[in-house]
Amino acid sequence: MKKNLPDNIELVVFDLDGTLVDAYPAIAESINHMLKKMGRPTQSLLTIKRSVGWGGDSLVRCFIEEEHADKAFAIFRTHHDQRLRRNLKLQPGAKKLLMFLKKKGIRLAIASNRPTKFCLIILKTLGLEKYFFRVVGGDGVKKPKPHADMLKLILKEARMPASRAVYVGDMSVDVQCGKGAKVFTIALPTGSCTLKELKAEKPDILASGLEDVRQIFIKVQAL
Repeated sequence: MKKNLPDNIELVVFDLDGTLVDAYPAIAESINHMLKKMGRPTQSLLTIKRSVGWGGDSLVRCFIEEEHADKAFAIFRTHHDQRLRRNLKLQPGAKKLLMFLKKKGIRLAIASNRPTKFCLIILKTLGLEKYFFRVVGGDGVKKPKPHADMLKLILKEARMPASRAVYVGDMSVDVQCGKGAKVFTIALPTGSCTLKELKAEKPDILASGLEDVRQIFIKVQAL
């Protein structure tokens, strides 16, 4: 069911990978580097992409046995720290949407299951850090997504009621997180989850992309 966007929004929180940024080639490069070092067969970009979104530890454990996961994650993280600044690009419409929201005086934040360090590297590399007052990574809360801890923390720090916030993400866990925090949630089929998977979670709005999100906000502003 598609709902109308509230007209009193003062805070928009975004997921990062698959929502604002396409870092999948960089992630795949680091995972395949790790797999080669661990003597495992490499994986396709699509296979790795479908495994992204639950944090670095979970991603590595999709491809490596539990008893070797710590060693594998150390290899992945070292490589990713060096290579993340490459193979990064914004999702279509990202910069335009952020500029529009910022100009309207809406506060912006990031809630991602990525470690905070890597979130900040991505934002700095793409020149986006100036847009966000807060970045919360998977290591910034006790329970990352699908739990609502990230959004609740951002709402608390912003001194903002959930009714005046929107969360935008590309995964089922994003919708679950938004619902858990009682925040209006917009889902995008631009990342790890399929359109069918997102529909099953019943987000408040299922948009086609970030330009669609911008148009939704423009319509509310015009009312």
